[in-house]
Amino acid sequence: MVTALSMALSSKIHSSGSCVVRMTKTSKKPPADPAIEPDHDLEAQAKKLDQWVHTQLAHLSPGLSPISLSLAFMDWAMHLGQSPGQQMLLMKEFLDNANRNLLSPAPETDARFTDETWSQYPYSAIKTLFKTQADVLRKSTQVEGMSDHHRQMVEFFTRQWLDALSPSNWPLTNPEVLHKGMESKGESWLKGWQNYLKDLQDTLANAAPMPEAALKPLPYVVGKDVAITPGKVVYSNHLIELIHYTPTTDKVYAEPVLIVPSCIMKYYILDLSPHNSMVKYLVSQGNSVFMISWRNPDESDRHLSFEDYLRMGVMEAMIATRAASGSDRIHAIGYCLGGTFLSIVAAIHDHDHRNDPPKRAKGGKKPAATASLHPDALPELASVCLLAAQTDFSEPGALGIFIDDDQLKTLREDMAEKGYMSGKSMAGAFQFLNARELVWSQKTRRYLLGEDDISMDMMSWNADHTRLPERMHNEYLTEFFLHDALAEGHYKFEGRGIALMDIKAPLFVVGTLRDHVSPWKSVYKIHLFTDTDTTFVLVAGGHNAGIISEPGHPRRSFQMDHAAKGHAWMDPDEWAAKAPTFEGSWWPAMHDYLKRHSGKQVAVSSLPKSKSLGEAPGRYILMRYAD
Repeated sequence: MVTALSMALSSKIHSSGSCVVRMTKTSKKPPADPAIEPDHDLEAQAKKLDQWVHTQLAHLSPGLSPISLSLAFMDWAMHLGQSPGQQMLLMKEFLDNANRNLLSPAPETDARFTDETWSQYPYSAIKTLFKTQADVLRKSTQVEGMSDHHRQMVEFFTRQWLDALSPSNWPLTNPEVLHKGMESKGESWLKGWQNYLKDLQDTLANAAPMPEAALKPLPYVVGKDVAITPGKVVYSNHLIELIHYTPTTDKVYAEPVLIVPSCIMKYYILDLSPHNSMVKYLVSQGNSVFMISWRNPDESDRHLSFEDYLRMGVMEAMIATRAASGSDRIHAIGYCLGGTFLSIVAAIHDHDHRNDPPKRAKGGKKPAATASLHPDALPELASVCLLAAQTDFSEPGALGIFIDDDQLKTLREDMAEKGYMSGKSMAGAFQFLNARELVWSQKTRRYLLGEDDISMDMMSWNADHTRLPERMHNEYLTEFFLHDALAEGHYKFEGRGIALMDIKAPLFVVGTLRDHVSPWKSVYKIHLFTDTDTTFVLVAGGHNAGIISEPGHPRRSFQMDHAAKGHAWMDPDEWAAKAPTFEGSWWPAMHDYLKRHSGKQVAVSSLPKSKSLGEAPGRYILMRYAD
């Protein structure tokens, strides 16, 4: 393999050199310094060659840097290799646990092995030995002396490897597969094979680039099955459309609600089917609701920056909301990365308002949506709600495995070719974080048990990928994940330092208990960086399912507690032990919070036709790409 790679490199360099000679010979105007010019060309070609090699190697390691992976496992192997005492203890623990579990098996809690067929010999022994071995292997990753980042990577990939090798994934070691096949006279096996061929055909068909019109329709059609809450597009620029939803009550609270979704996802996660739409719920409670719809970027948007998303996205949406509603005060809700955007804008907003109080424009007129972003153009923030949104990135959870200098170098080289981070790559990364459920269990059901996927609006939304511009994504990963600039006080907007301590608006912050993207303890740390009035809510569920928790959803609960302005720090575990628990959805608690921070209700005023730019859900939400 090394020899083949060396030959490929030699071939590349030779062809690159030939290319330089031909370019020099055919040039009508010789370079000023012919002795130096070819070296510059050769240097550029060599850099392209390096990037090509790095890209090919990254394809062998799910888009990750093979150097980072190798260093992590070398760190683990070398430290474990010089710890014979720990090896002995791990082996003893394996034998003791295997013996105990075989003789007195504990009640099964792993969803992969709950079927009664797993309690029959020999499958009960196969399951027990696998789980015992998996426990010991996971413990073996906790070796003293390893760097924290390497430990996290080894632990994560060990878990991924064990999930792939689970006996539930293989037909001959999964008694449920054998039992169902015999019971159905082979029909389940045949259906599973058909499912596999269908998925393979779809994968091959989607491998090549295709125009938007050729994409397979989503199971839930946007604007017909999902994202159907009525409304109008009231503002648009190159980056966003702003939707104002049609009120369904005679009166609305004077302070409108602006929702800032994540640009990593389509906004209609918050406006799915009518029964689980957060937008529809807020509108039904008498709120005037506005929503940002982010444009799905293409290669021409590669130079859009993180500041552009703050300025053209959040700030201009705030100004347009003020202009459309006639209110000088608004509530703002940010979800995921949208919440990170919102927290920065809130810090900028409150810092500027204290140092340069807003002045009413002459004649009492409110600024138009196209006014400058000076503080007197922005409305006052009545409250800021952050949903599963990180402001501290020192503990990013499983996403941390993707973040180090070499991994970002690999990612930059990939994006440099396209001008964006592809939606397919991002979807694959999030799927990779929870491979047990989203990959192995799903494939086992489809291919081994012959079961069809249950069609759900959230699964359809999950397949509606979005991209991120090259520059913006680079800045996001480098400034926030790698350097934690916002929490450390190093982030700058237009050359000015921005700190979360400048936020003075009251905060309503939501974390979700099983969040792989924004771990709740990381979200909770906003208490550490602000001293404003803060209500924190901890919701059962994950990053998406915990947020989409409509009233009436069974088996839902949340904890909630309040910290007054000027509060002291409380450890998150201490908070969780102390905070009261409530049954049901947390949405009514959010509405009550908005209501307490709002003024009186006012009569609904109809939107002039001249202010409407089209019907909801707008045009940007319909932009789809194969990658």
